[in-house]
Amino acid sequence: MDSKATRQRPTLVDIANASGVSKATVSLVLRNNPSIPERTRERVLQAAKELGYVYNRGAANLRATGSKLIAMAVNDLTNPYFAEIVAAMEDSLTEQNRVVIMSNTGESVARQEAFATVVREYNVDGMLVVPAVGTDISFVETLRSWRMPLVCVSRSIPGADVDLVQADHRTGMMSAMAHLIELGHRRIGIISTNEQISTGRQRFEGYRMALLQAGISLEPRLVKAGAPTRDVGMQHMLELLDLPEPPTAVVCFNDVAAFGVMLGLRASGLVVGRDISVVGFDDIAEATLWRPSLTTVAVARQQVAKTAVEMLLQRIEDFDAPTRTVLLPTKLVVRETTGAPIP
Repeated sequence: MDSKATRQRPTLVDIANASGVSKATVSLVLRNNPSIPERTRERVLQAAKELGYVYNRGAANLRATGSKLIAMAVNDLTNPYFAEIVAAMEDSLTEQNRVVIMSNTGESVARQEAFATVVREYNVDGMLVVPAVGTDISFVETLRSWRMPLVCVSRSIPGADVDLVQADHRTGMMSAMAHLIELGHRRIGIISTNEQISTGRQRFEGYRMALLQAGISLEPRLVKAGAPTRDVGMQHMLELLDLPEPPTAVVCFNDVAAFGVMLGLRASGLVVGRDISVVGFDDIAEATLWRPSLTTVAVARQQVAKTAVEMLLQRIEDFDAPTRTVLLPTKLVVRETTGAPIP
């Protein structure tokens, strides 16, 4: 049975009925009042445990009015892309008189789950999550059993029926590839792809589909999987340059990896945009500051953040409404790191 009633949090009345005492006695036990006999205390606490009751630090008035607290679990705050989205989400929540409790999960599912368990005790009104690598449907099902509103941001969870807002990663990568193909490139590498996360799978699918539509065979040696960091991006670029036939252009999982690619090309004495074209993804603020400035796919981070907050507030108002997925458009921003291949 999966009715609304069975999925609601257990109440003091439920514990009282289960333990055979009054609601007032249950309240005294949970507040550690010394007037309650030990045997009664143990019976009440055992009933609370079996019912899955979690102590609410906000007390009854917060149950009625809401705590105004929003939990936010983010996979990697050291990544400028996510840092910018988080800042924008917090700004939007502040405008709604909400207070954020945040965790940088460091791509750890265990830390993400532990954070959710802790913030549940504080009666948070809802949760925004950029899922850690390896998050599965059980995480969503657990939060739903708690009646905790949840919105996933930027990354999806396979098979999960949950609100999601993200950029159209697949189409964005296809636009980057179309730009390079129109310039005349046929050997195009992809750097720091990651099929462990939905973003990586969708961006790689865009790469693959663009090659297919152009009649270009996918060459496995031009596909480099790994962390989307400067050092890995640089290492991957150097490995591609060692091929008998290096690529004339590369697309990168994100801008940070693209910066590493540019460093690798400079270290090899090559000119970015002339000898090899480079395209990033995300259009973080730093992309315009590099010389040459980075051609990249822009993600509307402010819009992602604003939409995520709006969806969460709607979910808080109506927990049982149908879930939604919102795909926001991307935009190719052509700057100085792309050009026609050298004949």
